[in-house]
Parts: sequence; structure tokens; C-alpha cells
Amino acid sequence: MKRLLWLGVGLAVGAIVVRKVTRKANEFTPSGIATSLSESAGGLVESLRSFVEDVREGMAEREQEIHAAFAAGELYEDKFADLRDEQGGSHGRHAQEGH
Repeated sequence: MKRLLWLGVGLAVGAIVVRKVTRKANEFTPSGIATSLSESAGGLVESLRSFVEDVREGMAEREQEIHAAFAAGELYEDKFADLRDEQGGSHGRHAQEGH
């Protein structure tokens, strides 16, 4: 009876090892490499898409703050003016208008 038990354990371990080795070897075939690259590229695209969404949300929030301050007749405090000045002055549309 003990021999049958150990035979069963050996067969199970052997099957698991063969499956793992086969999966690992499949990763190094051309199709496995292509699959890995496409998954990596998909993850990169999704990360980039998430970043762009976060930036757009931040821009929309900032724009709402500016519009609210303008509607209330308040002078809007530009928290980032010092940073722009340290980076070499104004750029873009406002620099061309002379602001």
C-alpha cells in the first residue's frame, strides 16, 4: 500500500514538473516571445492611457478653480508662477501676448 502511495506522489510531482518546464520552454518560442511582448506593450499603453486621464482630470479641476475665482471677482493666486519663472520664463500663448 505504501508503494502505491509513493508511486502516486511521484507521478503527481512528475506531472507538475513537466507542465512547469513545458510552460517555461514555451515562453522562449517565437510565439511565446510575441505573446509576452504584446502583453507588455498592452500594459504600457494602459499605463499611458491612465496617466493621460489623470492629467486631464487635473487640468479640468484647475480650470474650474480659475473660472470660479474669476466669477467671484477674486484675484486668482497662481501657485505655479514661480516655478515657470525659474524654468526660463513664460512660454506659449501668454508669452506671445506679452503677459
